[in-house]
Amino acid sequence: MSEPLNNRHVERLAEQLERPELDNRQYRVIRLPNKLEALLIHDPDTDKASGALDVNVGSFSDEEDMPGMAHAVEHLLFMGTKKYPKENAYNQYLNAHSGYSNAYTGSTSTNYYFEIAASLTSQTSTPNGSAATSASSTREDLTAKTESPLYGALDRFAQFFIEPLFLADTLDRELKAVDSENKKNLQSDNWRLHQLNKSLSNPRHPFCHFSTGSYKTLHDDPLKRGVRIRDEFIRFHEAHYSANLMKLVVLGRENLDELERWVQELFSPVPNKDLPQNRWDDEPPFTENELGMQIFAKPVFDQRVLDLYFPYPDEEALVASHPGRYLSHLIGHEGPGSILAYIKAKGWANGLGAGPLHIGPGAAFFSISIRLTEDGLKEYKEVTKAVFYYIAMLNDQEPQKWIFDETSEMSEVDFRFKQKSPASRTTSALSSVMQQRDLPREWLLSTSLIKEFNKDAIKKGLAHLRHDNFRLTVVSQNYPGEWDKREKWYGTEYKYEPIPGAFREEIRKAAQSAPGERPPELHLPHKNEFIPTRLEVEKKEVETPMTSPRLIRHDENVRTWYKKDDRFWVPKANLHITLRTPIVSVTPRVHVMTTLYRELVQDALVEYSYDAEISGLAYSITNHGVGIDILVNGYNCKMAVLLEKVLVSMRDLEVRDDRFRIVKERLARSMRNWDYGQPYHQVGVYTRWLQGERGWINEQNMDELAGISAADVRAFFPLLLAQFHVEVLVHGNVYKEDALALGREIEAILRPRTLPASQWPTRRALLYPEGSNFVYKRSLKDPANVNNCIEYCLLVGSNQDRPLRAKIMLLAQMTEEPAFDQLRTKEQLGYVVFSGTSVHNQYAGYRVLVQSESSCDYLEQRIDAFLLDFEKSLAEMSEKEFEGHKRAMINKRLEKLKNLSQETNRFWGHIMSEAFDFEAVDHDVAALSTLTKPDMQAFFSHYISPSSPSTRAKLSVHLVAQSSSSAIAATNAPAHDTAALQESRLASLLTKFLNGLGVAVDADALARRFEDVDVAGGDAEAMKEALRLYLTLDQDVEAQRAHDMVAQGMGLLGVAMPSVGVDVSGGPVAAGQNGEGAGANGVGEPVLIEDVAKFKASMCVSSGARPVKDLTEFEESGPKL
Repeated sequence: MSEPLNNRHVERLAEQLERPELDNRQYRVIRLPNKLEALLIHDPDTDKASGALDVNVGSFSDEEDMPGMAHAVEHLLFMGTKKYPKENAYNQYLNAHSGYSNAYTGSTSTNYYFEIAASLTSQTSTPNGSAATSASSTREDLTAKTESPLYGALDRFAQFFIEPLFLADTLDRELKAVDSENKKNLQSDNWRLHQLNKSLSNPRHPFCHFSTGSYKTLHDDPLKRGVRIRDEFIRFHEAHYSANLMKLVVLGRENLDELERWVQELFSPVPNKDLPQNRWDDEPPFTENELGMQIFAKPVFDQRVLDLYFPYPDEEALVASHPGRYLSHLIGHEGPGSILAYIKAKGWANGLGAGPLHIGPGAAFFSISIRLTEDGLKEYKEVTKAVFYYIAMLNDQEPQKWIFDETSEMSEVDFRFKQKSPASRTTSALSSVMQQRDLPREWLLSTSLIKEFNKDAIKKGLAHLRHDNFRLTVVSQNYPGEWDKREKWYGTEYKYEPIPGAFREEIRKAAQSAPGERPPELHLPHKNEFIPTRLEVEKKEVETPMTSPRLIRHDENVRTWYKKDDRFWVPKANLHITLRTPIVSVTPRVHVMTTLYRELVQDALVEYSYDAEISGLAYSITNHGVGIDILVNGYNCKMAVLLEKVLVSMRDLEVRDDRFRIVKERLARSMRNWDYGQPYHQVGVYTRWLQGERGWINEQNMDELAGISAADVRAFFPLLLAQFHVEVLVHGNVYKEDALALGREIEAILRPRTLPASQWPTRRALLYPEGSNFVYKRSLKDPANVNNCIEYCLLVGSNQDRPLRAKIMLLAQMTEEPAFDQLRTKEQLGYVVFSGTSVHNQYAGYRVLVQSESSCDYLEQRIDAFLLDFEKSLAEMSEKEFEGHKRAMINKRLEKLKNLSQETNRFWGHIMSEAFDFEAVDHDVAALSTLTKPDMQAFFSHYISPSSPSTRAKLSVHLVAQSSSSAIAATNAPAHDTAALQESRLASLLTKFLNGLGVAVDADALARRFEDVDVAGGDAEAMKEALRLYLTLDQDVEAQRAHDMVAQGMGLLGVAMPSVGVDVSGGPVAAGQNGEGAGANGVGEPVLIEDVAKFKASMCVSSGARPVKDLTEFEESGPKL
């Protein structure tokens, strides 16, 4: 594998890349004989390796009559290759080595990437830098140093592009996965509005394509036309996948010569067809037919947006000057003189974003998007005119060198001190960047730099922002209320018409206005005082970085934790503050008033803080169950200035009636919109609510919001700030005295009274007793949503129990790939399938989450079946495989910190947990290393297995779609429609079930076996016999196995068919059971939670977290940095 190959034909294109000051990686750009270009990255310190390949073909290349082809091919390449024919071989290999993979399809590129452990052995020091002796000796016992996992991953990865199989028996399942992904997006306004913009573009430019695809576009419609579907995907791959259109990035510990040998060996066989780059220069996305038009679109979420789209030059070749960034800096500015400051003062808008959007080779838009208030919606014409007044002001003067210098200087500072990103994010992003043909390879890492002041290019770009060169979109649920069309793919209601002549004339006048005709509030920004000026870092080499912050102040008012950065050496710092108070969330009303208060503070600071934000210094204010959090992070030299302004604004807030009305209405919309979010985004909120002692959900907060006035908040917030305890973490390029001064500044400005420790709020969890089997059901609010969602939680014990915590983590590692493969890939339950650990209020467990069109009862049964099957797999697992899982989990826990913020967040998580377990990684590695297979079997049997209902504790949350089949009452439909629905449901369930067991279903043969069965009457015996005959005669399944499969299948029908009015006797039977009556899987009857308050009152609660050490052990002693 590592022997030298003949490198005569490998062309080395670049080795000296511009790179950040602290980047210790080595780079090399090569081109293989087949014209595949690769960037090799040697990172001697990485614990994660990665590969990514970007193919210069995407949805723009879809056939007109098969939308989604490029996306479907992306899915299908994962399903087996000639060299590795097993459909999940690639993901199994990655999972066994602490890795994962993903891919995405864009308009002109398809990007594939993976991440994996950089070596079979863990790094020689822990991320904490401590416990190297104890942890490393354990790790050396676990594994022997062998070849890098990266080579095996690259070998499997390369085969996607050499000999993919497009396996016939996976085709239908993956097309259904594409369909499920599309259905996941159907109620997303981002997808809906983007597609509307595309669908109303030039039909001769591929920007108009529907890119995701669906089962209908990729299967049903082509079949009706007599198309051989699999052949079409193979043809697409052969026609568009060529080595000369591929850009590969490989990152690993290996030296550049070794990586070059691997890439040459593994990727030289990728066929080169010398394909030209796809371009569409003859047709623009918008023609005269699309310009001068206005769209009124009705969204799913309650939002009000004004979008202006200008056709704009493709600036991809202007890699040194980035003229569009000059314009986006000014038009998108939020400080005094800006468009936003002007329209916000009028009460018309809450936010604005602007910038160029690359569409494809030769095409781009300049987009201006404005978030409107209720008044702003009524005045959208005035808002539009304000934009053109500002553009007229820019046209009146030459591009300003001082403005360019500010943006250029910040781009240089940000690049100079750029910290490492995760390996796969690096490789994926760079493989996409490499598709820029005009980009010098030495600049691959530095595309963010603005090197040249190109006045002509700026003026050329500005010249496209004309009154006769744009299209306008108004998004609102209420205005104008006369939508007369529906978009084809997502069903978005809209109205499309020319901009009225009178309005068009007003816009022209604004665009051509003289200085005296424009609002005087519109002007260029002032010079930015927040640009960092002190970028020195005192670097003191240390043998071992500190594993925890030190407690440098500890009294009844303030705890200040501090660590001067000794690892990343950047001129940045992170400041976390919690104002701990018991009243912040004592009731939903208080919680909402606190939320309104912090939103008003942030609203008042928009103009002031914008300069800081674009200078790499940001802040945020949030509220939660134990207090108010203030975060300030970025370049440290002016951090104290921003913090002071934030604190003074909190203390001296003027609650103006006009701004209160706007902020309250914005919060109300946010609450309403939450109910229309993706079900899998909602479900965890209910799970945590049902596990925590105290907390409030969206509907409780909404009930309180309407009754809160500006006067209420004026009276409330001084009480909120009257008494609290301060917890502070200062981490980064800050000296100890400065850290102490920050704590004193908080006290001096806010002047709180002491909050005794006995009054501090405590996070506690509900204790679910052994034998629990609770189910909580809610109907989703969005009537158009088709997806149900289940979160199936097994509650295990205290997260501070280290052996128990290790077992949960190892279980998550062992089940991650099998759960995804079984529940998503094989059974096609839905696009969204997660499994893993869950921790809430220091109580740990294991969860499985599935979003699906199938009913939640059916999903519950399939998760039970999966767990029972995994219990068998665990019993049969070899010691080698078991040790491999341990090694993979240990590698995950030992993953190195990539940047300052990752370390800060780790510290803050331990502080806010109040366990202060800063050495948790080392303890986890030690606990994982001692686990045996019998340990895990006993753990699984007691806490996880459905066959142990008397010992495990389970909570399932079911979110049920209004439009799901479970909501369809057979009595409300005509008899023939009901029968068709029932038969279709039966066929769908059995197909998914048999696919999950590895049976390639012949739909026609299955239908023939059931054509004489009384489905509506629930004739269980006839169903059993039909299924048995299908399996034994049509599929040649051995009799005993067929018997077991029939028993399991009837159990599924017993769970799922009642949703369409069919009562199948027999009850649920889980995988591997013999079907002897209901409940053969041992799962007890679930208890439905109907009154949450009573339910919580009936439960015991956990104690609060226990510190792992006395806090005096963290107090500082000895020499300081």
